[in-house]
Parts: sequence; structure tokens; C-alpha cells
Amino acid sequence: METKLKPAGRMQITYDGKTSELPVFSGTHGPNVVDIRSFYKNTGCFTFDPGFTSTASCESQITFIDGDEGVLLYRGYPIEELAERSDFLEVAYLLLHGELPNKAQQAEFNHAITMHTMVHEQLKRFYNGFRSDAHPMAIMVGVVGALSAFYHDSTDITDPKQRVIASHRLIAKIPTLAAMAYKYSIGQPFVFPQNRLSYTANFMNMCFAVPAEEYKLNPVLVDALDKIFILHMDHEQNASTSTVRLAGSSGANPFACIAAGIASLWGPSHGGANEAALNMLEEIGTVDRIPHYIAKAKDKDSGFRLMGFGHRVYKNYDPRGKVMRKACHDVLGALGIKNDPLLDVALELERIALSDSYFIEKKLYPNIDFYSGITLKALGFPKSMFTVLFALARTVGWIAQWTEMLEDDSQKIGRPRQLYTGTARRAYKPIDRR
Repeated sequence: METKLKPAGRMQITYDGKTSELPVFSGTHGPNVVDIRSFYKNTGCFTFDPGFTSTASCESQITFIDGDEGVLLYRGYPIEELAERSDFLEVAYLLLHGELPNKAQQAEFNHAITMHTMVHEQLKRFYNGFRSDAHPMAIMVGVVGALSAFYHDSTDITDPKQRVIASHRLIAKIPTLAAMAYKYSIGQPFVFPQNRLSYTANFMNMCFAVPAEEYKLNPVLVDALDKIFILHMDHEQNASTSTVRLAGSSGANPFACIAAGIASLWGPSHGGANEAALNMLEEIGTVDRIPHYIAKAKDKDSGFRLMGFGHRVYKNYDPRGKVMRKACHDVLGALGIKNDPLLDVALELERIALSDSYFIEKKLYPNIDFYSGITLKALGFPKSMFTVLFALARTVGWIAQWTEMLEDDSQKIGRPRQLYTGTARRAYKPIDRR
């Protein structure tokens, strides 16, 4: 990957009589960065940044977020435009290749993905090895990691052709594996992929069709799920993406790297936000209980906070939330859902958050997790599948980031440093002298 960093000046830091002059660079958007690679050599000090919240671990040309302005760009395109006007595989091509495809490129890419949707028959036996009540994410971590045992002809990361094949296989097979995890959890037979269907329609068919009768796809529901997938594709260097890059920096095969990303995403602080939002709605229960919970949310001493409102990154309205709000209401309208207490609670909470001065002043707008949780429930997915769907969508971003890392000559094996605060050096004592 050719660097696009631009020199923006220099910074001097002096410590203990030693001065380090550090170059400053700027990117296309966002704050400048100080290049600290020579800092330890010049001063004998490391930098200390728990969580790496003030440290750029890499140069990337894929995704940009401006949390203060509520901006999310994929390869320069606003997420709202892509979600409203594009489809999943077109955006996948964009993330992987850097540009939107022409008709011929899109047809070739769609064909490549479609031809890889089936999985090896022996892989189905893995599912029978799990308990029937196993969490679908536990299954996904296992079976995605196992792909390298079945498709070892595409694990040589030094071969560009094998990297492309592995990328296509992962994007194509993750929905099949996810649908199989869902079917296994409810005791229904697996449904084979249908090449005539679009990426998202095929996934829904594999989840909800049964051999006894044909499943009728609702275009409004398919479009809503497609938007959810697009909105979740990539989000800069979050925990799971950083995990994929860190695993990949050691030379691990792509299937292992994506399995590592899925494991990281499973953490409730990362991929479980939409499930947490739905749990909160269930806790509230009925509309008449909302004032009590609103009062608790406004009381800083209560320790309670409304899930699905505001965002750690976005200090303004989550741009994905705007798209998801419309899709959510489209789904509820298409399904004609009425007299559902949980959805009644959600709609009233939404009304309050968009009109109450407390929420407006603190910019606690409903975010993507609030709307996607409601939408996924309405589509018929259990909460245990929410993070699986997140992983399905994020696989494209992970692969794009993994590929970019491998093509970046400045990247090295990840090896963060530490600030040691343990016991000082001491001598070993034999057991009879302790």
C-alpha cells in the first residue's frame, strides 16, 4: 500500500536532557499524528496509552469517522448514500478494491461470491459436535477457524491469488455457516444456498425456509437486513478489527484471523450493544413504566443508563442511526405489527429521546443499536443471533483491513510494550527457607 501521509511539521520532546525530534503527519481527514517510532531510541522512554485510544496503530485508506460531526465514510463515500442507494456486494467490492465497480466488475465479483456459498459436506458434522443449546457465536468461532482445515489451498498469505480466493470464500461462506448455526440452535434441518437469490435474500432463505414449504421473501425485509449489513461492514480500528490485524501481523491464515475477530466481537462491550438495548426494553416492559426509567437515566447517582442512546464515538447523531430508523419503521409497517408491548416501549422511548430537552442537550439520540435490535427482533431473529449477524457483515471490513495490512510495507508483527509495576528483582529461595 502506497502511503498517503503528508508531512505537517515536527515536534520536539525533551526528557532528562535528551531531545527527540518527531515528525508530524496529516491524513486526508482527522487530526494530525506524531510519529513516535524513534522516541524510545532517542529518550529511553515508551509512551503509555491504555486501550490505544490516542494512538494510531496503522495507516488506513478504508474507513473514516468524525464522531463530533456524525460522519462515517467508506472509501470516501458517506454511509447514508451507500446504505440507501447501493447493496451489500457492491459496497463489499468498494471496501475491498477502493472504488465502486462498473457493471462488468460487479457481475464478475457477484459470480465469484455466489459460486463459493456452499460449504464442504464434512463441515456439517462439526455442528453435531456442539450441544444443542450452544450459543451461535461459540459455534461460529469454532467453524470459521476450522475452514483452514478444509480450504488449505488458500491459506498461503504470500500468494496474492490465494488471498483473493480466501477473501471470496469467507464472504460467501460466513452467511451459510451463520444460517446453519441458527438452524442448529432451533433443531431444524440446514437449508442449502440458492444461487438465484441476492446475498441477503439467500441468507434469509437459509435461516427461515423449511423443506415442507417455500419461504416467501418480503423485499422490504430483505432491504432492511441488507442495510443493517452495510451499516455494520467496517468502523475503523475497533477491538475486533484490531484483533484481526494483530493476528494477521503474525502471518496467521485468513480463516484464523477472522475467527479471532469473531471471538473479539462476541464481547458484550463490543458486539452485544443491540442485544443490550433489547434487554433494556424487555426490562422496562410496558409504556407506563417508561417515566420511572427516564427519571433513573437522568439521575447521575442511579447508575442506570439507557442502552441504545448516544455513542462512545459519535458525539452527534450516529449517521447509521438515521438510516436504521427509517428501515426499522419500514419493517414494522410492512409486517403490520400491532399491540407488541416491547415495540410500543421502543417507539415511545424514541419519541421522548427526540423531543426531551435532556436528551437533545446531551445528544443522547437513538443509535444504530437501538433500531437494529428492534428491527432484527421484528425480522424473527432471536437475540442470540444478533452478534452473529454483526459478524457476518463485519467480515467484509475485517478482510479489507487484513488485506491492507499485508500490503503495507510499514507494518510489523504487533508487539505492544508495557509499564511494569510488579515486584522488583529478587533472588530465588529454596522451599525450606521461605
